[in-house]
Amino acid sequence: MQQITTLFQVLYTNKNFVACAPTGSGKTVLFELAIVRLLIEASDAWHNVRAVYMAPIKALCSQRFENWKQKFGPLGLNCKELTGDTEIDDIFEIQDAHLIFTTPIHVVKDKTRGATLEVVVSRMKTMHSYHLAVNPESKASMRFVAVSATIPNIQDVSEWLSDESGPATCLEMDESHRPVKLRKVVLGFPCGSNQNEFRFDLSLNYKMANVIQTYSDQKPTLVFCSTRKGVQQSASVLAKDARFIMSIDHKQRLMKYANSLLDAKLRDLFICGIGYHHAGMDVSDRKIIEEAFTVGDLPVLFTTSTLAMGVNLPAHLVVIKSTSHYVGGACEEYSEADLLQMIGRAGRPQLDKCGIETKLQELCLKNLNSLASFNLITMDEDINIKPTETGKLMARYCVAFDTVKQFSRVTGTETLLELIEMISKGKEFSDVQLRVNEKKTLNMFPMDGKIKSNDMKVNCLIQAQLGCIPIQEFGLIQDIGKIFRNGNRVSRYLTEFLSHHSKSNFSAQLNSLILAKCFRAKLWENSPYVSRQLERIGLTLANAMVNAGLTTFSKIEQTSPRELEMIVNRHPPFGNQIKESVSKLPKYEVSLEQIPRYSLSTAEISVTVNLMNFKEMASKQTAPDHHYVTLIIGDCDNNVVFQQKIQNTLLLKSGSWSKKIEVTRTPKGEELSIHLISSEYVGLDVQQEYRVCYSAKERFGAESCIREKPTWRVQRIHDTKKTEDTTLTAPTSSNIGKVGVMKTSVSFTSYLNNLKIRNERLCETPVKRLKMRMNYETAAESMQQFTYKPKDTLPAAKNQLEPHNNGQMHRISANKASVYTTHANPEHSADSDHLLPGFLDVTFDLGVNDWDDFDDGNLVDASDVCYESQVWLQPHNIQQKTDKEL
Repeated sequence: MQQITTLFQVLYTNKNFVACAPTGSGKTVLFELAIVRLLIEASDAWHNVRAVYMAPIKALCSQRFENWKQKFGPLGLNCKELTGDTEIDDIFEIQDAHLIFTTPIHVVKDKTRGATLEVVVSRMKTMHSYHLAVNPESKASMRFVAVSATIPNIQDVSEWLSDESGPATCLEMDESHRPVKLRKVVLGFPCGSNQNEFRFDLSLNYKMANVIQTYSDQKPTLVFCSTRKGVQQSASVLAKDARFIMSIDHKQRLMKYANSLLDAKLRDLFICGIGYHHAGMDVSDRKIIEEAFTVGDLPVLFTTSTLAMGVNLPAHLVVIKSTSHYVGGACEEYSEADLLQMIGRAGRPQLDKCGIETKLQELCLKNLNSLASFNLITMDEDINIKPTETGKLMARYCVAFDTVKQFSRVTGTETLLELIEMISKGKEFSDVQLRVNEKKTLNMFPMDGKIKSNDMKVNCLIQAQLGCIPIQEFGLIQDIGKIFRNGNRVSRYLTEFLSHHSKSNFSAQLNSLILAKCFRAKLWENSPYVSRQLERIGLTLANAMVNAGLTTFSKIEQTSPRELEMIVNRHPPFGNQIKESVSKLPKYEVSLEQIPRYSLSTAEISVTVNLMNFKEMASKQTAPDHHYVTLIIGDCDNNVVFQQKIQNTLLLKSGSWSKKIEVTRTPKGEELSIHLISSEYVGLDVQQEYRVCYSAKERFGAESCIREKPTWRVQRIHDTKKTEDTTLTAPTSSNIGKVGVMKTSVSFTSYLNNLKIRNERLCETPVKRLKMRMNYETAAESMQQFTYKPKDTLPAAKNQLEPHNNGQMHRISANKASVYTTHANPEHSADSDHLLPGFLDVTFDLGVNDWDDFDDGNLVDASDVCYESQVWLQPHNIQQKTDKEL
């Protein structure tokens, strides 16, 4: 009778439904009936039909995704899995999905993360109520179907999931309705006085063979262990203590599975009929393990809690090794609900024939006062609550309260390293644990000090990813994915928080914009690996392009397609596609002009941002439609003079944007620092300096400079009148952004002019540089060459990237004379104008046809001499400017 009533409530009504029934009793069928009801009510070929399946663990989502894709896919429903194991380039892809499978939630009883489920449900109910209030005639509906095997207070959940018609419908079934009866056995073993928790847990491994032999009845066995390391240790001990009798066909099937595994240790155990499963494994290995165990080919599987909830596996025997597990670094006893969930993996009705009260917490007045004290809400005496702008930002980006409290202590002068360190301590990364077996790998990275805490691990992995240091361990790769998913969101919150926080924080705001872009691009802001941001370019091809000196977008665009294909070892038209992608990236220019109204305290400046290639981008563009740049201007007193987001769509209409701003004089100086920061790409930023005149009619110019890896070189500056003379200058910290400073005019004869033109035409090609580099670098490169070398910034803005020596985490530093510094811009000749201003520096290079006349040995010797001279001539106190005009 209960089944008939349940069928009617789920399939023929739209009321919310809550069910509590034993494991294996068919609760998943309720979800399928609810989806069928949704399809019956829908029209226009499933238009606006969307169902979201939320579960606590990734394995359950993955299994349900595979099953429902086969069932509902033929009906035209698009299924999309969104978990930590899946990669989605654009989150907007889920807009076209009808069935979405995700794991943003945890069980309600979880003290630290259970509130996530409450937030998701409450937010959905609030948004639905608001939608109905705004549009009462709307037919939009929302329905909740919730199931559990262990929740005791089902009536409370029913009240929580109520709608305008009343509480949700309840179905409660006890153990007597379990399709397959379970027999529970408790085995006790003595713990010696000299044994701690770790030794006792290790001693239980040697009891496992006898337990499995006694109770398994030669059927599949699932063993739950408390840690990932314990899973592997237990499996290794059992492989030595037990031998399973298997047929030749059975052994051949196991051998076939084993050949597909990536984990070498797991491959050896698998042949013996033993496997292990945990969240730190490669996704493909986990799927193979699940498949082999499901069809019954794998006799014993050791696992952590990754398979504890809802996963349909054919376990006849479930063994729970020990009664405690590790949570947040501390040992805790399993709860009754956890034990019931693990026990419920045995006796699945499709595969076998035999086989506490937690209240929803209310928001208390103490928490409200805490929110109000950090200006997240405003509250009057009647407890009428209104969110502030900061509170709205916190809700929009789902940032933890503890993280917001930490950001509230920002002083405004933080460097990029300090912001990374602050983010690494955020609550969002609290579940990234530092494991003992990871310390050796992490301490190999070129960072100051040993990795001793969770936040230091997060800091290290952020810098390793931004520095393009390759990481092989799958567990660390998973952690990096989690860190950058959360870091992307947290860094964007930090940027907007600082923009609302204060105007005396130019340094912190600038660095937060740069950091948010770095998280998005997964590169340092002046990384030579700019090509990695292009489609079809990974780390290997990006390395090849860096070795060839192609460290900026402009250099890639100036290289011929055939040379690009030779460098990356690809066939045509790969080079044409890369060049087209680069040419369709936005190229910005910033110009400033002072309006002739002079005062001793204020001045008016006209700022113009030009999109120089907007005509070329009209038909096609590489950057996404939502790409924008942020214009931020600061003065010498660390004040933000002006800040504005400028969308690409706006610049594509006319090609330019302009604004008049008023500037107030500061006692520390008259210079302004202007920065144009891309929201997505490294290598497109523009920075420059402008000096304001407050008392005389004198115009000061400014010239844009793109953020590129700085190199010392001779720079040619063309006169605005386009005269025949050529001007040579060495850019210093005092003439960045100015035209005509420190000019040294040299009159060339016709012969010398022709000679210099010939010298420029016969410069080294990227392919030649790559060959010289391959001959030069015979030894293995240090990992420090992959890391970031801090650069000098403009005079008006203090050095934001300089490492600090106060005992805190430092940025991974590069070698002072690394190979990249020498060869990043190999077309630049060694500079000598600053030593002999009147000396004409002309290098005699071989033409392309003469390349084969040189053997490799001579090339290496020549490059050594050139390298030594460049290092000897390079000054350390010179700030660089780009070669955009060259």
